[in-house]
Amino acid sequence: MNAHPMMPATTHDEAAEQLFVRDLKVYLTQQIEPLHQRLAVALDPGPADPEQVASVYASLHEHDSFRAWASVRRTSQEIMWDAVSRSVERQAATLNERSAAVDAGGTVTLDPAFVPPAYITVGDIHLMPGGYQLDLDDDVSQGAVMDRGGAVYMLGRNGGLMNDGRGHTLVSHLFACYPGFQPDRILEMGCGIGASTVPIARYFPEAEIQAIDVGASMLRYAHARAAHLGARIHFVQDDAEQTQYEDGSFDLVFSCVILHETSETAIARIMAESFRLLRPGGVVAHLEVPNRYETLDLWGRIRGEVEADYNNEPNWKHAISADYEALLRDAGFPKPLIGYQLSSFAAKPGAATPEAGGFSDKSSGTFRSWFVASARKPV
Repeated sequence: MNAHPMMPATTHDEAAEQLFVRDLKVYLTQQIEPLHQRLAVALDPGPADPEQVASVYASLHEHDSFRAWASVRRTSQEIMWDAVSRSVERQAATLNERSAAVDAGGTVTLDPAFVPPAYITVGDIHLMPGGYQLDLDDDVSQGAVMDRGGAVYMLGRNGGLMNDGRGHTLVSHLFACYPGFQPDRILEMGCGIGASTVPIARYFPEAEIQAIDVGASMLRYAHARAAHLGARIHFVQDDAEQTQYEDGSFDLVFSCVILHETSETAIARIMAESFRLLRPGGVVAHLEVPNRYETLDLWGRIRGEVEADYNNEPNWKHAISADYEALLRDAGFPKPLIGYQLSSFAAKPGAATPEAGGFSDKSSGTFRSWFVASARKPV
């Protein structure tokens, strides 16, 4: 059963293939990865400083078992995208018809001359063929691939086929740290296919919501997806580093796990742009993966190298190392909040409630909490 009409359906064989990929990923992570974790420690049990990480990572590549694990892990990602892409291609005409048939008051605004940032085009992030920017005229296929592939990739732990767990969690953070906050105008940076935007729209039904990203196909899909779910959202092709909006246009500016897919320079610019876009008293909230480099052991840091080299995540290490408190202060925010928000799905599935709380300086682990850097612009 699909979560919404735009989610690509699967035949019996397509579902079986996608479930196989999911189970292969679980097997590689839970059964094989611990063997290499123990091997890494045996090679050098010392402190996880940069030189040790580089040395052990190089030594691991001398072992056939590690190279095989890393290769099969990458291959599992390639198989996943191939399986999902073939399924989407089979029903592309139907999805495009559904996209054209919606009208829920939202809009999609595309720029034929738009040039995505270099960190988007230099490689296919997450190994998704064509990346976020691939577009065929008036087509929603790349957005559909991202939606279905994301559900498989996250192993169902981000809200199942809705892929919306991070949106609920971000609202949980707003409820916990900014009680009574009711934004009138909201902007999501790097909205993708709108999976986090839709729950935001439901929690703040009176607000005007804008959502930007780089890919035309993704944005067409996001618009249709939101419309079928009854959410009025305005999707725009734009660059989060330097948007087209005027100073002080929004009460809330947020993002969900886009910073690790940008660059070191871009992160600082996005923080500065967030400040520029906010009205006095407005709130910025950037949600990211719940790993912080300084808290990781040797294997955790090596896994970051694996992500960069075998999953096309070149900014992974910097994004989880960045000093977000300093970046927000430099942007103009005097009192940033830096910590971990308990996932709404860890507390009460699918629900963000004002009394839930759940923000602290302690991570509850991957998928159970998310790192959040937020702040209020001075009045």
